[in-house]
Amino acid sequence: MESQVSQPGSAAKSLLVDRYATRRAFKDKAAQIGVTVGGTMVFVALLLIFFYLLYVIKPIFDGADIQPVTKVELQHTDSPTLMVGSDEQNEVLFRVANNGQIDFYSSVTNQLISSHTIKIPEGTTVTSSVKSSPNEQRIALGLSSGEVVVVGIDFNVTYPDNQRLITPKVQYLNDKPLLINPNGAVYHLAFDYSDSRMSFVFQDQNGVWNINRQDGEENMMTEEVEWTAYHSAIEEAPSKSLTPLMTPDHRQLILPAANKLYVYDIRDAESVELLQVVDVTRGEATVKQVNLLAGASSILVSYNTGVVSQYFQVNSDNGRLYQHIREFDHLAPIDTMAVEFYRKSFAVLSPEGELTLLYTTSQRELFDEKFDLPNPGLMSFSPRSNALIIEADKKLHLFAVENSHPEVSWSAMWQKVWYEGYPEPQYVWQSTSGSDDFEAKLSLMPLAFGTMKAAFYAMLFAVPLAIAGAIYTAYFMTPKVRNVVKPTIEIMEALPTVILGFLAGLWLAPLIEDHLPGILLLLFLLPTSILVSAFGWSKLPQKWKQRLPETYQELMLIPVIIFVGWLSFAISPTIEVMFFDGNTRQFITNDLGITFDQRNALVVGIAMGFAVIPTIFSIAEDAIFSVPRHLSNGSLALGATNWQTLTRVVLLTASPGIFSAIMMGLGRAVGETMIVLMATGNTAILEWSVFEGMRTLAANIAVEMPESAIGSSHYRVLFLAAFVLFIFTFVFNTIAEVVRQRLRDRYSSL
Repeated sequence: MESQVSQPGSAAKSLLVDRYATRRAFKDKAAQIGVTVGGTMVFVALLLIFFYLLYVIKPIFDGADIQPVTKVELQHTDSPTLMVGSDEQNEVLFRVANNGQIDFYSSVTNQLISSHTIKIPEGTTVTSSVKSSPNEQRIALGLSSGEVVVVGIDFNVTYPDNQRLITPKVQYLNDKPLLINPNGAVYHLAFDYSDSRMSFVFQDQNGVWNINRQDGEENMMTEEVEWTAYHSAIEEAPSKSLTPLMTPDHRQLILPAANKLYVYDIRDAESVELLQVVDVTRGEATVKQVNLLAGASSILVSYNTGVVSQYFQVNSDNGRLYQHIREFDHLAPIDTMAVEFYRKSFAVLSPEGELTLLYTTSQRELFDEKFDLPNPGLMSFSPRSNALIIEADKKLHLFAVENSHPEVSWSAMWQKVWYEGYPEPQYVWQSTSGSDDFEAKLSLMPLAFGTMKAAFYAMLFAVPLAIAGAIYTAYFMTPKVRNVVKPTIEIMEALPTVILGFLAGLWLAPLIEDHLPGILLLLFLLPTSILVSAFGWSKLPQKWKQRLPETYQELMLIPVIIFVGWLSFAISPTIEVMFFDGNTRQFITNDLGITFDQRNALVVGIAMGFAVIPTIFSIAEDAIFSVPRHLSNGSLALGATNWQTLTRVVLLTASPGIFSAIMMGLGRAVGETMIVLMATGNTAILEWSVFEGMRTLAANIAVEMPESAIGSSHYRVLFLAAFVLFIFTFVFNTIAEVVRQRLRDRYSSL
């Protein structure tokens, strides 16, 4: 009877259990799906970030591309070619002959647009002709009368009926020719022109090299430019020379002759001085052509054997002298060479039509291909360097050039590079400048080094404090105090790093600079005083120690820490006077030869250490506290002391978690931005000194990304810096997981 009564209740209970099990299974399945989807989405997001970074980075490692566009039949070919070029839009091509004939052609219709013959006085003939620096597009004709005619090629752009119309024009510098040699004709002319100065170098009929400088000054009354001439003969000059070269700043003259470069100082036109004779001999090879690279700081010497050598001035005991820097070999025999207007790229062309494009600083071959260019002559880049104009077989050939990132190469970013004006190869990050002649220096080594340096000093400060604090909190501290201390330290992680960076840069950095001896003394006295206090406490009679509740024993250290801190700062001025001549910063800089920056690695280490401590402490404390009690109790039961149990059982068992905590803290330090941005000088240097600053990858991205042009080399290299930071974090986390798993497998049997 009782069994019959209980059956309905059992059925209801069974039904409830089934419903609960079904509901729990549904929740478990939903949670499983949610976790799986969430983890998958995180993984997909990481992959998307990875591939997007690669997508942005890839173009900087692509080479250049050169493709033929059109060719134009030349109309007047009775005189050799002096110069070829184009307008900025590459729609009008021009050719200048040695006799002063200028022809303009349309690259759209391949027809002659107009012709102009440079006017010269009657009864005179052209004895010399020369072009100025490539970006000027000016021509000078030397005459038999000792005069010169200077003209410039320009283009007017108008928009009749909303259609672009480019009209070429020839502008004469003066209404009449300038007399530079009263004694006869002008031969082997070289010149350069600026707004208020013209410099001419030439040989007279006796083979003597001369310099004539024309300094212009605008007449306030007539608003005309009045020219004052300075003239002198150049001594110690070779009788025969290739085309002379003059720097656009009118400071130096280079006369190439007999496998030598004669370099003269022409700043004072009335007192020319021979600075250096550079020997450019290379075996049996002969010099084919000498050019000034963009910026006129480097000389390129091409040889008939297919080698191009670069020279620029380097500081030495005898002053700034030209020195061989690098060379490009394995090229085809060189017939002609052209340099870009504003970058360090240059192109060489062989007699067989093999065209090669190179970049000097990165020592990178960007393009090499053979074209149908019989009997090649002169070659020139367009003003925007997006086209090449080549004379060959009585035609002007126009080639489109796609060369967006020539300055970037793997070696330029990770190896030392010898930049113009530097005494030796160096790692340099200097992406921008106020000068148009500036060459971007995009080495990532200083940034990667700065990232590791900042992380190192932060971990040096944070790891001992965080791990020691975690050990004491998890193993020795009473539960009541632990429940207060642990959340308090974890709340520190919520403090914005911009606040820490602000305090470090504006308060901590000046404090350390003013009390450096006290700070250094504090680093020694603080741990020593704590150990001495602990030893003294252990020697006190037991009845004295029992008067203080166990939960408050840690508070005994607070007065000790405050006193030691006060003492260190109080005696800091005395120590500074006694040992550092009253000025620690000056002593470190002058006597020790160590640069001292106010915002240095010491400031960063302390500030970023406070940001990293909560991460390491929280994970390590959880790992130590989670060690099964039966392990420690068993050790104590077998007669081990608390210290032996801690070092030989608890820490070994918790070592995977402790190592993970350290690696998580390292990853946090590597990716930190605001603290290193505000608490360092952001100087990209490679120095381990704790008294110098650094620039990190993350801070560099934050500072320079807003000002970089989208798609530029600078922009893409910043994305590469982000990719390197991504790889750093990935590698650290991977190492942490591998080591953690091995430690876990090793000590799981305890």
